[in-house]
Amino acid sequence: MTVGSEALRQDVLRANLVIPKAGLAQLTWGNVSGVDREGGFFLIKPSGVAYDDLTAEKLVPVDLETGKVLGGDLRPSVDAETHRAFYLAWPSIGGITHTHSTHGVAFAQADRDIPVLGTTHADTFNGPVPVTRGLTADECAHDYEWNTGQVIIETIGDDEAAAAMPAALVANHGPFTWGATPQKSVEHAIICEAVAEMALKTLALNPNAATPAHLQERHFKRKHGPGAYYGNPR
Repeated sequence: MTVGSEALRQDVLRANLVIPKAGLAQLTWGNVSGVDREGGFFLIKPSGVAYDDLTAEKLVPVDLETGKVLGGDLRPSVDAETHRAFYLAWPSIGGITHTHSTHGVAFAQADRDIPVLGTTHADTFNGPVPVTRGLTADECAHDYEWNTGQVIIETIGDDEAAAAMPAALVANHGPFTWGATPQKSVEHAIICEAVAEMALKTLALNPNAATPAHLQERHFKRKHGPGAYYGNPR
């Protein structure tokens, strides 16, 4: 029996296929998942499968509580335990994306937050996109992927904080993003990469560049929260 509705499988498939189209990863790198809270599982890209070969049927169902694979004969992404940690910590999220996008990875490898240097960044992220602390030798040796999730959760905070900052960089690794749906999580990955590239180019022109806090706040709040007025109702 296939685990997961066809609608969820298609949502997760479409979101995964955005990764190569948007240039967010090379080869088989990267992955997107989507969760079924009532069913108690999430679907994630299988490990090492090329995007050209990916189908809805190949997505791997993983139990939220145990991490056990619930169906099929493919292994889930090696990052599945990181995704599981997020879903357990942040009940409002519905999708997670991990990429190896060039500029986001550059900040992660430099062990630097992506700074807020303009309104494009502030429209989505309420502050600098943070980089985590490095994992310890013990955290790498035991339950590495789970611990990767834990250092992000430690960096971001609770469910409300995760909604205001739907991205983080794992030190020496790369970006993880999340959102209400799989598609929203990959949208945040696209924005994260875009603002990382903008920041690098801005800092090359002006190492002292900065954006006033009041301008950052205005742009974030016009798209988020009770007073938001950006866009139109569906």
